[in-house]
Amino acid sequence: MPDEYSETLHHVASDTIDHVAAITDPGERDRASHLWGDRLMINFGNFMAWLFPILMLAIVAQVLMRKAGFNQAWLDDAQWWIYGAALTTGFGYAITTESHVRVDIFHANFSPRKKARIELYALGWCLLPFLILMVDNLIHYSYSSFVAREGSDSPNGLHGLFLLKMLLPLLFVMAIIATLATLQRHLATLINSASKPALWTVILAAFPAMWFAAERVIYYVLWWVVRLSSPDIVPRRIGKEPLLEPTMWYGLALVLALAAVSFALTRRTASKA
Repeated sequence: MPDEYSETLHHVASDTIDHVAAITDPGERDRASHLWGDRLMINFGNFMAWLFPILMLAIVAQVLMRKAGFNQAWLDDAQWWIYGAALTTGFGYAITTESHVRVDIFHANFSPRKKARIELYALGWCLLPFLILMVDNLIHYSYSSFVAREGSDSPNGLHGLFLLKMLLPLLFVMAIIATLATLQRHLATLINSASKPALWTVILAAFPAMWFAAERVIYYVLWWVVRLSSPDIVPRRIGKEPLLEPTMWYGLALVLALAAVSFALTRRTASKA
């Protein structure tokens, strides 16, 4: 009898802890509906969250050392590095957990389907194109910093600033993964489906972003085709080559083709079922 009582208490305590964690930890809310992209972003965010205690220690150490007359420029740089990496990671984490700041005076009272429609438009048509644009620009930005071996402005600072800038495209890619996973969850709510939405529905939900991403992929593929086939051409002139001018329409054709193939496969699977 005591053993049964102890086991019951253990289960009750365990369930209580899990319930409290699900309320207080944004990463545990609605965990059953999370996709692999959600869990990847949350685990990555939980790992990067340990940068904040390190940041606090760095700030306190710098204050004490400065009061003692020992100012360390590298410690100032380290604070900005840690803060930048952790804050950019938090952007994708907030998307996954929907813990970002929003004016939800009206949104909080909407039905789940209406919320899903609003989130689909905000994520797929507004946020995702911006994130893809940022990745495209940050790749060039970080590469330029790497080539120049950019360092600190201070002689005693951290002289690997290019490493931090090369991290930025990766962090925005994580935000893209988080956005796509969240978009798929809202899409499943909208179409009342317990399974993963079909590719063609995801393409429609994020059409501008998908079009832009396809155009960028085709552009860079053709850029390298021209670069490798004409080694003597000036790199800055490649973008003006006739082959690269209609990449926008190539991207549109690719996205529409993927959507059509996905739609046909979905219909075939549904008819067999």
